[in-house]
Amino acid sequence: MPNHPTLIKPPPPNDDKSPIEDVLELTHLEDIDPNLFTNTRPLWHPPGARGIYGGAVIAQCLAAAQRTVPENFSAHSMHCYFVLNGNAEIPIIYHVEHVREGRSFATRTVQARQRGQPIFTTTLSFTREGSGGKKQVQHAAHMPAGISPPAEEGPGLDMLRGPSSPFLSQRIETLNNDSPRPHEKRTRQWIKARGRISDDGGHQAHLSALAYMSDSYFIGTVSRVHKLFRYSTKSASASKREGESGQSGMAPDMVERLQKLDNNALRRIEGMDEDIIEELRNAKIIDGKVIWKVKNEQRPEIGMMVSLDHTIYFHDPKGFRADEWMFTECDSPWSGDGRGLVHQRMYTGEGKLIATCVQEGVVRLKQDQAKL
Repeated sequence: MPNHPTLIKPPPPNDDKSPIEDVLELTHLEDIDPNLFTNTRPLWHPPGARGIYGGAVIAQCLAAAQRTVPENFSAHSMHCYFVLNGNAEIPIIYHVEHVREGRSFATRTVQARQRGQPIFTTTLSFTREGSGGKKQVQHAAHMPAGISPPAEEGPGLDMLRGPSSPFLSQRIETLNNDSPRPHEKRTRQWIKARGRISDDGGHQAHLSALAYMSDSYFIGTVSRVHKLFRYSTKSASASKREGESGQSGMAPDMVERLQKLDNNALRRIEGMDEDIIEELRNAKIIDGKVIWKVKNEQRPEIGMMVSLDHTIYFHDPKGFRADEWMFTECDSPWSGDGRGLVHQRMYTGEGKLIATCVQEGVVRLKQDQAKL
């Protein structure tokens, strides 16, 4: 029996909506169960990735839960667990469970399933607008000063993610990149949804879009602050065949395109840190294969890197637009025992803190082969 990426044939793209709205659109299976939803369109499969982009499942779970609460309730937190790799070739069924219906707070759990197995689960809490009262305790962290503004256009932007990505990102130089203490480093980027999110989506569409983008290169912060080599010396197909997760084999034509860009253009591309740029400049294409000449032969390489859990705290659900540039900053307070922890703060372009995120993931190094 052939696989299909959606349960129902998707409608043509809506020109009145942004690409991220199309990607995150849900079909309500209310004739079967009022709490069942499924993805309307195929989910984005990042180039070189083994499964669907995790942010897609996070965002669609949020979108499904938002459909089951009153209009004056907004999400303020969600706590997620990645259970199994998602398959981009088959539909996802989202089941929403009503846990609590309170005057100030409502709670939902959502389970994403494929082939009858849970691949993702999340618990979300919603709060009624204005329930905090007129007198409030208020404070917020400030966006770091002196951040270079994003370039609206330029060569190479999102070259690695590909033109089908529903969002744009631009890397900013890592703060304290030369520190010998990884926990002192801060990885930063600008990020926004492509196009303009329609008014029909309301603030819920912007929350879902933010949730989608919050997973962009999140656990990868650990590899960046440790300056681990992140591109497999094997081809993309060989890396996938041999089960490597967290490393991707970069195609020769992509290497050639990247090598034609100057360093300033490369620095804006997600994942192109100074150490990777240096390796890229030394890479050779021989017989149609990429030969990475790693400067430090003892440099550790990523063997496996996948997300385990993901938490988002939404601070101002109606106070931002996800289709305008947002600034994100990540740090990793700890890694060990094959795992790593990352904190992320997300700000509007004007510097207002709009979300705080936490993620833990598997971060395993490629092990030396035992000699017989």
